Amino acid sequence: MHNPGNSTRFQAQDRFAEGAQYIAGRLTKGTSGRTHAVVDPATGQDVYTYELAGTQDVDAAVAAAREAFPGWAGATPGERSDAMHRFAGVLAERAEELAQAESLQCGKPLKLSREFDVPGTVDNTAFFAGAARHLQGQSAGEYSADHTSYVRREAIGVVGSIAPWNYPLQMAAWKVLPAIAAGNTIVLKPAELTPLTSLLFAQAATEAGIPDGVVNVVTGAGRDAGEHLVGHPDVAMTSFTGSTGVGKRVAEIATSTVKRLHLELGGKAPFVVFDDADLEAAVHGAVAGALINTGQDCTAATRAYVQRPLYDAFVQGVADLMASVRVGDPFAPDTDLGPLISHAQRDRVAGFVDRARSYARVVTGGVIPQGDLKAGAYYRPTLVADAAQDSEIVQAEIFGPVLVVLPFDSDDEGIRLANDTPYGLAASAWTRDVFRANRATRDIKAGCVWVNDHIPILSEMPHGGYKASGFGKDMSAYSFEEYTQIKHVMFDNTAVARKPWHRTIFGD
Repeated sequence: MHNPGNSTRFQAQDRFAEGAQYIAGRLTKGTSGRTHAVVDPATGQDVYTYELAGTQDVDAAVAAAREAFPGWAGATPGERSDAMHRFAGVLAERAEELAQAESLQCGKPLKLSREFDVPGTVDNTAFFAGAARHLQGQSAGEYSADHTSYVRREAIGVVGSIAPWNYPLQMAAWKVLPAIAAGNTIVLKPAELTPLTSLLFAQAATEAGIPDGVVNVVTGAGRDAGEHLVGHPDVAMTSFTGSTGVGKRVAEIATSTVKRLHLELGGKAPFVVFDDADLEAAVHGAVAGALINTGQDCTAATRAYVQRPLYDAFVQGVADLMASVRVGDPFAPDTDLGPLISHAQRDRVAGFVDRARSYARVVTGGVIPQGDLKAGAYYRPTLVADAAQDSEIVQAEIFGPVLVVLPFDSDDEGIRLANDTPYGLAASAWTRDVFRANRATRDIKAGCVWVNDHIPILSEMPHGGYKASGFGKDMSAYSFEEYTQIKHVMFDNTAVARKPWHRTIFGD
């Protein structure tokens, strides 16, 4: 196993000795009076202990963001764009530091951080740097006699965002970038388990010349710092990514101040394999889609529905491929699967599988590794077959390296089963038939439906859900628009003191 004290590794305690709050361009210590440890989930060892943010820190961050707002919103789109292009450059220069910090705090394989998380974040930054120059209203027109109307699109103000622990760097980017590209300022609360890359991200923004107070980070517990941020009267919009249960609580608090709300919540993505699919491609897609980030992904393939002629071969193929997945040290170059975020999450996942043994078949996995991996939060890739559609393991979000496989007969049944959970974030359909593919993409109720693939995302395309998976979009021009408000402006083109419509009030 790797040694967190090795000088070649990211040294969080040294890097953030001044504290884990980033307010108005500088690191400070939290004022809650409580500390928290960032734990390396591969070893169970503490790698950084810091003072949690309290409500006083949230107030300071919101005040800094509010003070910075007029200047940043008043900058030209070109000025914001130039700063964000420099931001992308700084992130690219710091790519290795970001990748190591992300893998250290999350336990994800370093190759995943290097090849997916960090490049995706740099690409997102470059995309929104360009988008900053395309903040458009609507062209003028005469919609009423002697009056000209047009629509302005304007920044909202201070945005309070709460990000989860599964993709800390990318979620920071998805929250911060569209908000600041549109001229808003932001206070980001990362998960207290994984603050390191959010802090590095905010520091990179300052280094790129983005003014102090535009990007602030408060690292505190959800029940005090998080709830205070959501309910803060000077926060004009709340953006939250996390579980559906917590999302409901966020919505309840946000409603008290009637602020705009953006929610990206849980998922239980179906993976629908029709009987004409390329079986080998579907097997590989299922394993990769289920195990990405150790299954801690709202869009991960969690429910595979396989048309009966391919069912047995698919189950065997997935079991064989899962057995070959290399579980181990996230910093080892040959590791495919790292630990879960914590022992508590590992035990939660194991509980789902253990309870399923009474009503389903655990084909492979379902065990906690021993030996060199015993100290970490590891769990073997797991395939469960023959569970009932209404069972817990099919309906609940597990958030671990577990794939459940069920058979179906008709196309109608496959699509019906795919839609038969409260969630609707993502899905995939596997078929060589264009008509089947077209029907599946139309009828599956999810914010993204892949065909013959599962997981890829693009900066140019929206990400967000249906149903209990929330509302609002991340990435793309659609998310950019969500961080703006529109204003109708109307000009009277006459010099007449008494307008014709005044007769309704004053008579002739």
